[in-house]
Amino acid sequence: MIQRFDTVPKGYRPNVGVVLINRAGLVFGGQRADTKTPAWQMPQGGMDQGETVQAAALRELAEETGVGAALVEPLAETEAWLAYDLPPDLAARMWGGRFKGQAQKWVALRFLGTDADIDLECHHPEFSTWRWLRAAELEAGIVAFKRPIYRAVLAEFAAFLSP
Repeated sequence: MIQRFDTVPKGYRPNVGVVLINRAGLVFGGQRADTKTPAWQMPQGGMDQGETVQAAALRELAEETGVGAALVEPLAETEAWLAYDLPPDLAARMWGGRFKGQAQKWVALRFLGTDADIDLECHHPEFSTWRWLRAAELEAGIVAFKRPIYRAVLAEFAAFLSP
């Protein structure tokens, strides 16, 4: 289904996120390459006009991890758009100051490959390193302004995750 951008909360950039889950129920977490301070997150990125949530999720996953569609199985998608505000200093610099934050749809995907299939150098590197994490570890490592979104996403997909 094509995502209608008029359903995105006003003032927010349409974005998609990927919860990549391995066979043990652990979640892919990547350390952001643009900061030396601990800032772990899941693959995510902007959606193009007319792009489906699934297509955007698979594109972002491939761009950021090298994992293609053949190595994942779709599990679920968040019911609603989940929005967060950027800190004011970031909002002024990001995307030309056009957005106060991002509204995200999240997709849970089961990873069918091996760790060797993950390639952080496949496109423009977003992550300096990665590892499989329990949901609570990932939530604790995310920047504070994104933590409520991660908490909501991980709760919505809890049935797929290791306790």
